Amino acid sequence: MIALNHISYTYRHGAEALINASGKIGPGIHLLLGENGAGKTTLLHVIAGLLYPTKGDCVIDGRNVSDRQPSTLQKLFLLTDDIEFPGRTVNEISDIHGCFYPRFSKELLAENLGEFGMTGNEPLNKMSLGTRRKALIAYVLSLRVELLMLDEPANGLDINAKKTLRRMLSRCTDEEQTVIVSTHTVWDLKDLFDGLMVISRGRLLVNRPTWEIAEVLTFTSDNLPVINALYQEQDTGMFRGIIANESGEPSSEVDFNLLYSALMSPACDKIISILSNPDEQ
Repeated sequence: MIALNHISYTYRHGAEALINASGKIGPGIHLLLGENGAGKTTLLHVIAGLLYPTKGDCVIDGRNVSDRQPSTLQKLFLLTDDIEFPGRTVNEISDIHGCFYPRFSKELLAENLGEFGMTGNEPLNKMSLGTRRKALIAYVLSLRVELLMLDEPANGLDINAKKTLRRMLSRCTDEEQTVIVSTHTVWDLKDLFDGLMVISRGRLLVNRPTWEIAEVLTFTSDNLPVINALYQEQDTGMFRGIIANESGEPSSEVDFNLLYSALMSPACDKIISILSNPDEQ
């Protein structure tokens, strides 16, 4: 279990990247959304122990991540666009780096690489952005860490590679693992998300399991304006809207794109109130 305890982070030039972010993140695959500069990457770096909060702390299984204890760091991994690994090939990386992760599986790595049509002996410095991304995704999923954070994992991937990523992410994670996916391209993995986190201007607006959102909000579309909509928008002749779900039973899938747009609109406070206090809707 990850606990964010009133985390704030201020950069040296005075910009506040995180403001009093609190919440708990349990097992499952969680979608992290936010506008550019909202604080998503900063939050992931704080959770990974790569940045030290100005205030508050992040605790994983009772240990403060900022202590950077090996027993904590071996449980987590953050994959970013600019990450540098030791080794010229994925197989070399696994020999040098994989030993620090007790659950790392060479068999799983070989299976993942095979799905992408690779052997692991290809030189990374001769790969295109997308091919290098596939190789590193195959590797980090084989680490089988308890907490895996992926920052824009589909960047540079073609259509078929994105489908492979979706299958691989589902196959390589179990019920005890926590995965946080920060992305702007929601549809690539939309069927996998168990939870949603939304951050805006440094504030964590939403941190809820998907099923809880579906219990209190209904997402609908019609060729006529949606009656009693908390938020709606018109797109290609259809009205897509969000209404309060008074039944208490999920009646639609969560439309992550629509909900994000609503949270960036004047409807934000009302929707957050319903998500935070469902009995008062």
